[in-house]
Amino acid sequence: MKTVSILLALLGLLLITAFTGWLGAGAVLKAVLSVGAGGFAALVAVQLATDVVLACAWTVACPGIGLFRLLGARLVREGATTCLPFSQLGGILIAIRATCFPATRRRVAVGWPEASAANVVDVTVEVSGQILFVLLGLLFLLDRRPDSSLAGPVTLGMALMAAAMAAFVWTQRSASGLFRRGVAGLGRHVAGQWQGALQDGIDSLQDRLDRFYARPGRLAAACLLHLCAWTAGAGWVWLGYRLLGAPIGYGEAMAIEGVASGVLSVSFLVPAALGVQEAAYVALGSLFGLDPHLSFGLSLLRRGRDLVLGVPSLLVWQAAELRRLRPVPQPELVP
Repeated sequence: MKTVSILLALLGLLLITAFTGWLGAGAVLKAVLSVGAGGFAALVAVQLATDVVLACAWTVACPGIGLFRLLGARLVREGATTCLPFSQLGGILIAIRATCFPATRRRVAVGWPEASAANVVDVTVEVSGQILFVLLGLLFLLDRRPDSSLAGPVTLGMALMAAAMAAFVWTQRSASGLFRRGVAGLGRHVAGQWQGALQDGIDSLQDRLDRFYARPGRLAAACLLHLCAWTAGAGWVWLGYRLLGAPIGYGEAMAIEGVASGVLSVSFLVPAALGVQEAAYVALGSLFGLDPHLSFGLSLLRRGRDLVLGVPSLLVWQAAELRRLRPVPQPELVP
């Protein structure tokens, strides 16, 4: 799997290089610079506000951890996915670590079972909201471009994703039994105390998953908030194109971002969606008569935005990890 991701990342870099050569580096750079520092700051602010809404949705689905902790974990997850050579699965694993924290006088500790369950539930709810958003984007696309050849493949992809999500939810609800059978199968190769620890950890994880899923009203509200956040993402695309000088309406932005989100979601093995994101924006923008170098410039602005938000988040998380690893000074004994 690691080799496949590396090869896909290299192919993505080659595709980006090919796009740059085809469109002309000068034209793309001129379009990006035309946004200006103020325009780019506005794009970053819109995305940060969207991340806050997503963190609120996470808090609704998984109460008790804290908004700021979940906002930080989300920024770390997105930073790992967009700024590091990891797939989305790697970003989730890093976010689980970022969600954990020890107990203090003002907050209760969050261990790996609760952190893992919270991240799994958030990803599940987010993808559910994303599927609704992609279908909404398809409706806007068919309304404005009924002859588009992209409708069929994207609809099929979303149907497959919905089926995979249903299977994923079923796996979560029966994870305890599945993992217990796996631990039992490894019993001959695992020491008794380790086998007991694994089973206790699985039971704890399942207990927290069941606790989160026992509140369907909260999950539905979180899904609705995710849908609102994805819709705000279409507003980011509208603003980005406007700053680049492209006359685009909000409906066209919904169609572009909705279908692009569907394309990016099925390319989860490609680190940072290298090449896939650029190709999706160029192809979808061309359907509405937008110059390819503007759509390519929009993709570069998105990557710049991800770096501005992701790199500081990862650095802050690493600093927190270093503080956590420092040995606790022991009081000296007075003879």
